[in-house]
Amino acid sequence: MQLALAPMEGLVDDILRDVLTQVGGIDWCVTEFVRVNEQLLPPAVFHRFGPELKHGSRTRAGTPLRVQLLGSNPSCLGDNAALACTLGAPVIDLNFGCPAKTVNKSRGGAVLLKEPELLHAIMREVRRSVPAEIPVTAKMRLGYEDTRLALDCAHALADGGAAQIVVHARTKADGYKPPAHWEWVARISEAIARPVYANGEIWNLHDWRRCRQVSGMQDFMLGRGLVACPDLALQIRADREGRDYAPMRWSELIPLVQDFWTQQRHKLPAVYAPGRIKQWLNWLARNYVEAAELFARVRRETDCVAIDRIVLGLADGIRVRAA
Repeated sequence: MQLALAPMEGLVDDILRDVLTQVGGIDWCVTEFVRVNEQLLPPAVFHRFGPELKHGSRTRAGTPLRVQLLGSNPSCLGDNAALACTLGAPVIDLNFGCPAKTVNKSRGGAVLLKEPELLHAIMREVRRSVPAEIPVTAKMRLGYEDTRLALDCAHALADGGAAQIVVHARTKADGYKPPAHWEWVARISEAIARPVYANGEIWNLHDWRRCRQVSGMQDFMLGRGLVACPDLALQIRADREGRDYAPMRWSELIPLVQDFWTQQRHKLPAVYAPGRIKQWLNWLARNYVEAAELFARVRRETDCVAIDRIVLGLADGIRVRAA
């Protein structure tokens, strides 16, 4: 079983990747999408989205990192994929799932699911442009407005050379509204001779069990569920192996929250850093009442020094368990 951390733009940056992979249970992760238009991007762009490239393309915990590209020009995507490989990317991933309106308006992400022929051309060109030993993978949704072209899109990617495909089990029109249609992941997996990962609406063990049963998949990509429950991957692994497992307590999360805040504080201008800690605490509040209480304390704070006192002044938690 492979468990991957989803590449969520504006949420899972290198710092949150670092913190979540410290908890363990994640086999690989992906950068936020690198948008490719009509030019070869400078290396600094790739390093901004994936600073792990300078450290063997792994997070501090040793979790491998893939580089994700988004765009619609096959030749430009091929050129940029080749550059990313020279910078150390071990895998190139292509984004055909982003539902954001601004992205779709510029012919990126899920809107390309209207054009299976273009998906094939992009995958074929990127596959041709990178070294043979570098896998090229893709993430797709079930379609743009409906699922009529879901199998066509999957075939286009597989025939173009995709080594594996992650399927977010909703259309662009569905957005992130439940339910996720996991039965479609099973249909896609049956239609193509490629490994398929199920993704979407896995918030807890119960969801994972149902997804596994309905989709028939053995590999999964975890997104918002893992952000809200940092040890979800460990819970899944224990359940799969029939082991007892005690979910992480808030006291064990405190050092991670403090590490996350300290890193954001050093990385971002003071005007932006508070928003990142508030964002993650808001997600953690789904599972931890203490996170909701902490969010309430920092919600109106804009001064980093004041947030330092609140977050870094929390009682020391016990050391986070190893994977």
